[in-house]
Parts: sequence; C-alpha cells; structure tokens
Amino acid sequence: MKDSDKKLNSSRRRFLRDATRTAVGVGSLATFLGIQSKQSNAQDTGVPIRPPGALKAGDFESACLRCGLCVQACPYDTLKLATLLSKSAAGTPYFTARDIPCEMCEDIPCVVACPSGALDHSLTNIDDARMGTAVLIDHETCLNYQGLRCDVCYRVCPLIDKAITLEYVRNNRTGYHAKMIPVVHSDSCTGCGKCEEGCVLDVAAIKVVPTELAKGALGEFYQLGWEGDTTTPVPSLDEMRGKK
Repeated sequence: MKDSDKKLNSSRRRFLRDATRTAVGVGSLATFLGIQSKQSNAQDTGVPIRPPGALKAGDFESACLRCGLCVQACPYDTLKLATLLSKSAAGTPYFTARDIPCEMCEDIPCVVACPSGALDHSLTNIDDARMGTAVLIDHETCLNYQGLRCDVCYRVCPLIDKAITLEYVRNNRTGYHAKMIPVVHSDSCTGCGKCEEGCVLDVAAIKVVPTELAKGALGEFYQLGWEGDTTTPVPSLDEMRGKK
C-alpha cells in the first residue's frame, strides 16, 4: 500500500472516531438537558401522586405488576405510567394534580381494574381515599392571604366545608377587613388535587403531597384532653423523678 493511501485511511479513521465522539457527546448533553428540563417542569407541576387505594410506599411498588390496566380504566386520562426519567418507579401509575387531578369517580374504575391488589379493593367509597394531603405551601402569594377574595381551592373541593374550610382572621394591614384563609383538614382530604389544579396562580400556592411528607407526629407523651378521655394516666412529678 502506498504511503498516500495509508495517510488517507488514517485520516478517515480519525475523522470517523472524532465524529463518533462528537455524536456521543451531543447525545449525552441532550439527555442531560432533557432530564434537567423534566425535573424543572416537575417542580412547577407538583409531586407525583399515586392513584386512590394505593398501598403504602414500598408495598405498592412490590405489588404493582406495571400492567397499566388502571391507566386504561381511567376515563379522564388522569393516570400515567412512570418512565425511567420519572420520580416514581418506572412502570407504576401516578398522576400530577396540577395537570389533571383525580375526578373522584364513584365506581373507582382504576381500583376495580387492578389485578394484584396494589390498589386496595376494599376501597369502595371514593371519599375514603387518601392519595395525599393538600398543603397551602405559599402564604406569600396566596390571594386569600393577601386579603383578596379568591376561594377557588375551597370552591372546587369535592368535600367543601369538610376537607377545606375558610377561617376568618383580622386583616391587620387595613384594620377593617377580614381575611378568609383556606384551611385543609387532613382527616377529610382525599388528595384528589382539584384544589391544586384550580389554583389561579402561575405556580400553585396549594399543592398535594404524600401524607407522610405533609404531616408530623404528635408523639405518645402528648395528650389532647379536649378530644375525650385519655387512656394513659399522666405520671405524677414524683414518678417522673423516679420516686415512689
């Protein structure tokens, strides 16, 4: 082989090698930017929420067959299947309340369609569902907190005056008017997300999050006497000091 042919072949190999590296680099960059974009959008659109009747975290992922039957059964296209780029386990169902909330179907078709029990078939009343808990996260942008009349999250709640109520407080800025503050009651909130979807702000001030993130725990040493008779006696000071 002539020296000129060797140089030509070497140049071709170098060109192909460099072109391949460039393509891989561009592909990796595009993938990275796509992931970043999805994560950014997820922050704006809220937290992925499981369907009604979902078992607790860990048990649900183990029981779910990733069959997608619950997604097919949803008449409102609320449910989606998680992808590899999703925050939820790939192949499992979820919904994003800001996009399409749960419409609280009385016959709960997604639960009926589940073949594995990952969605608990004992759930027969949609009002008993606990998909998450709504939290009014941003008091600084909520219109009601500014003393304006919005009330949209309250008005669209399927369990109005139970899951969300309005609490009247004095408007100290004007000294004359009242603010009507939306208050979420976790014992009645289903986590359907209609309040989050209905929020008129560009980014919702109220969001549905998993209940374990929304709520704290009182602890066994605190007793609320006004809630009824206490079953655990309160120790005396001497008992607390170790004296009999």
